[in-house]
Amino acid sequence: MNCFIVLAMTPSSEAPVRVEGTLLAILVCWFLGLGSLVSWNSMLTIGDYYYELFPDYHPSRVLTLVYQPFALGIMAILTYNESKIDTRKRNIAGYILFCVSTFALIVFDLATSGKGSVGYFIGICVFVGAFGAADAHVQGGMVGDLSFMRPEFMQSFFGGLAASGALTSGLRLVTKAAFENSANGLRKGTMLFLAISTFLEFICIFLYAFIFPKLPVVKFYRSRAAFEGSKTVTCDLAAAGIQKQEIQNADNDANPQRLTKKQLFFQNIDYLLDLFLIYVLTLSIFPGFLYENTGKHQLGSWYPLVLIAMYNVLDLVGRYVPLINLIKLESRKGLMIAILSRFLLIPAFYFTAKYGDQGWMILLVSFLGLTNGYLTVCVMTVAPKGYKGPEQNALGNLLVLFLLGGIFAGVALDWLWLIGSTAKF
Repeated sequence: MNCFIVLAMTPSSEAPVRVEGTLLAILVCWFLGLGSLVSWNSMLTIGDYYYELFPDYHPSRVLTLVYQPFALGIMAILTYNESKIDTRKRNIAGYILFCVSTFALIVFDLATSGKGSVGYFIGICVFVGAFGAADAHVQGGMVGDLSFMRPEFMQSFFGGLAASGALTSGLRLVTKAAFENSANGLRKGTMLFLAISTFLEFICIFLYAFIFPKLPVVKFYRSRAAFEGSKTVTCDLAAAGIQKQEIQNADNDANPQRLTKKQLFFQNIDYLLDLFLIYVLTLSIFPGFLYENTGKHQLGSWYPLVLIAMYNVLDLVGRYVPLINLIKLESRKGLMIAILSRFLLIPAFYFTAKYGDQGWMILLVSFLGLTNGYLTVCVMTVAPKGYKGPEQNALGNLLVLFLLGGIFAGVALDWLWLIGSTAKF
């Protein structure tokens, strides 16, 4: 019998173990997290290009609103059927869809010569909907998969998610500076930007399909999950060279009755609400408010890009703060209090946009990003503890579902900032 299956059957496997390949797995998880959002963050970061083409269509708000129903709706379906869906096929399909859709944006822009027609905008919306479908496949699949592995893997994956925002913001600033004084400079920078994103998505397909499943530490945790009754890891284990008969359960007594999704929901309703509330607040401000409601300042056309960049960089920093155990927040009550306290940022942003200068706005946006990243990782790494593999996978999907639900609600509420402003709905 394969050595990983033997290890999975031992009582000691309940405690975190150090298996060969752990550091490489952390690095790969970071890169897979990067690929999970780099395409969508590209769309957010090149918002200045789409605002030039479609100044009356509220691109950042509309595209975000298009993205979310696909992400949330498909995620709800996948969450309901998570125990029957093979994780390998789900994640590879998601990364392929990201890669193809990002490349299609380049082709579509070239085919239309970058003309700001209604048809072009509708076409962009179609590809953005595909991003939402891909996000539901990848983010839910990866979080469910990593929920029964080491917490460091989850933290690294979410660090990669934030890094995608920081990377795209940095690249956008570079491409804007490089092409600012050339003919069609904004468009050239956008095309280069999307080409880099397409390449990164292709790398993620390769990493997940051929590298990640063969790492010893990943095989160990997936073997343990299979022994505990998980049916979602079969193809990943087969890709790693572990035969199906090797992952059959020793006997039915080894796997007590699993909790249903309903039971998991009620046992973790505070964690689910935590994620929902984190992203309701964040997406009610980012990115639409930052593009349209912060006025004009000395930075000119660079101002919204700087705000987006500061949010993304501090979001990335916040996701690594929980690595310091002394300041990692694990109390369920403490998490809820901290998350509810963030809603004080709403009046803070309103009055800063109305009366403050650009320095105060940059400071507020930085704090928004820092708290978003920090609280997200705290919830995601604490919630799955104490459950078996199949339950952790189900809970991981539920957590992502509520995260996406919070994003959708926040995007809808973002339109309320237009009330009383000179901009049209």
